[in-house]
Amino acid sequence: MTSRPAGSSSPALGPAFRATLTARATAGDRIFTWLTTACALAVPTLLVLVATLVIVAALPALRHSEWSLVTSSRWDPSRGEFGMLAAALGTLVTAVLAVAVAAPLAIGVALFLTEFASARIRWGVGYLVDLLAAVPSIVYGLWGIFVLVPFLRDIAMPLIQATPLLGRLPVFAGPAYGPSILAGTLILAIMILPFIAAVSREVLAAVPRAQREAALGLGATRWEMVRDAVLPWARPGIVGGILLGLGRALGETMAVTMVIGNRHQLPSSLLAPGYTLASLIANEFSEASGDLHLSALMAVGALLLLMTIVVTALARLLVGRVTARSGT
Repeated sequence: MTSRPAGSSSPALGPAFRATLTARATAGDRIFTWLTTACALAVPTLLVLVATLVIVAALPALRHSEWSLVTSSRWDPSRGEFGMLAAALGTLVTAVLAVAVAAPLAIGVALFLTEFASARIRWGVGYLVDLLAAVPSIVYGLWGIFVLVPFLRDIAMPLIQATPLLGRLPVFAGPAYGPSILAGTLILAIMILPFIAAVSREVLAAVPRAQREAALGLGATRWEMVRDAVLPWARPGIVGGILLGLGRALGETMAVTMVIGNRHQLPSSLLAPGYTLASLIANEFSEASGDLHLSALMAVGALLLLMTIVVTALARLLVGRVTARSGT
């Protein structure tokens, strides 16, 4: 009788053992595929359910007010008048102006961290910028009430109106209340700055090093390298980050509610109080006087949801272009 080498399997057990391993691996792959597919489908399903719920709840107000819901600025629930034009314009004005203030600062921070800062400074400054995103919005609102609003009312707004050039502009006309479109804009700018800076930093870091070295090898200065080789390549991603910040600004609620003044009136000046869609919902949802009032607030939420989805989808599209170009 010949002996088998140590560790060898018998002809009967070998194929059966391998078949068992293959069956287990196949079952594991199937379970893993099902689980990941379910997780991937859960997010869009949840979004569709939320959107459906909001739209269905808004239908009574849409039938009652029709186009006046978005073309009128008169909001009087006691008379059944629901016009959210003033809040919609306030939302757009504060969000766009906040992006205009925050984007240059955020891009400057991102350029400094990726192109000029040392490793130690990059870590410290990057951590502090990211920490701004972790501050609760209610804390920003409290800071706005006790610091920003008094500063604007007592110092900044009178100084602006006393300046010959700025004081004559219609956007700075009217009395200095303190709570205003300007206060809401500055709060939003601080809140969205870390989001724009984070996306811009990642996009700038994805620019191939070969492009930087080629520009420097051709005799470009550091600034010329950034201007001609880095920024053009990263521009779509930076724009995408700015749009993500815009989407964040459109939906911000508590901090803006605490400093914007909450007045149902078309904004005539940056120094005047205003309203936003999110602030309107936050202020009146718990005190809705009837089903029609509640439905009108759900219509406000539907419009805000639509605006946020469109802006965020466009931002993701632009960021995806840069990621595809980098090959990562």
